[in-house]
Formats: sequence, C-alpha cells, structure tokens
Amino acid sequence: MSLIPMEVGNLDGLFVLILLIMFGPAVLLGIIGVVLIGKNKKKGGKIFMILAGVYMLISLGVCGSMIIGL
Repeated sequence: MSLIPMEVGNLDGLFVLILLIMFGPAVLLGIIGVVLIGKNKKKGGKIFMILAGVYMLISLGVCGSMIIGL
C-alpha cells in the first residue's frame, strides 16, 4: 500500500454543494418568513425568521469548519 496521497481533480462542484447546503435552507426560510410577515401573519413570520437565523448560525459553524479544514 502506497503512502503517497492520490491527487484529486477539480473540486468546484463539491464546494458549491457545501455552499448550497450552508446557505440554501436559511435563505428559503427567510423568504418564507418575509412573505408571511407581508401577509399579516406576524407570529408565523417571526418563527420562520428565527429558524433561518438559527440554521445560518449552526451551518456556518459546521460547514465553515469543514471548508477551512478544522
């Protein structure tokens, strides 16, 4: 078994996938929250905005550490 690491090709697709997982759901939840606030359903809108913020905070911690390699 060789101890020389194998070179990999272009990893741009993986990087884009990580970014989509990191920001996609938070943006979607934020848009839903803004729409609900606009339709005078303020309680539901606030809940979705809080969920978007919590998801963004957690995803920046988990996916951010994967990107920088910790």
